[in-house]
Amino acid sequence: MQKIIVTGGSGFIGTNFINHQLINTSNQILNYDKLTYAGIEENHSINEKNKKYTFIRGDIVDRKMLNKVFNDFRPEILVNFAAETHVDRSIDSPNIFAETNIMGTLNLLNVSEDWFKTNKSFKFLHISTDEVFGSLNIDDAPFKENHSYKPNSPYSASKASADLLVRAWNKTYSLPTIITNCSNNYGPYQFPEKLIPLVIANCIDEKPLPVYGNGENIRDWLFVEDHCKALDRIIRDGNSSETYNIGGNCELRNIDIVNKIFKNLNKLKP
Repeated sequence: MQKIIVTGGSGFIGTNFINHQLINTSNQILNYDKLTYAGIEENHSINEKNKKYTFIRGDIVDRKMLNKVFNDFRPEILVNFAAETHVDRSIDSPNIFAETNIMGTLNLLNVSEDWFKTNKSFKFLHISTDEVFGSLNIDDAPFKENHSYKPNSPYSASKASADLLVRAWNKTYSLPTIITNCSNNYGPYQFPEKLIPLVIANCIDEKPLPVYGNGENIRDWLFVEDHCKALDRIIRDGNSSETYNIGGNCELRNIDIVNKIFKNLNKLKP
């Protein structure tokens, strides 16, 4: 049994990760979440009476509160999902992304470094994205862990900055850190601004569909529960200072995803 703080645990991937941990392990989970528009408190209504689960509403930029949480809960692992994640929102409001994704991560690292000084079993798992690597052409090989960073949006630039801070705290302060870069997740609890839930909702409501350009953009799609299984494996067997790419081996054009949704919804609602 381990004690894990999950930051951003009421968001899409964080919710699925916590549920996976509570069902499949004996670990104690403390969910620390600001509950912004994408952090849904009701996601964990089924866990409220679970003795292995605790929720604290808080911001990762609040160092005083984080120190108290660390001292009270005494974690062995921190899993950081807390981030602003939507590309379009980052274009409209880049400062918010810098504040949360960069300064928030910096604050978590500082608090974790202090905690590690007297708790040597502690480690920091940082959840990032393959978007830090930029984009691939149709004939390019998949991203590898040593691929150079080429972010193309304020969102991916803020996540790349956070990754580099995590690496620096490992190299400079010997804080045990692991970085994971995942591909495009889909599944339960996903906020409806993302492609798959948005297309499903708009089809049902008979609204226009948000397909950018000609829909030729290609992403690797990863089912969120498979992502959570990989993270659990990394918690158990991952090596400090390593970076792990997590993909679904399922590269599809956006327009192909939309057509798959059409085909299946047409059976349910012709």
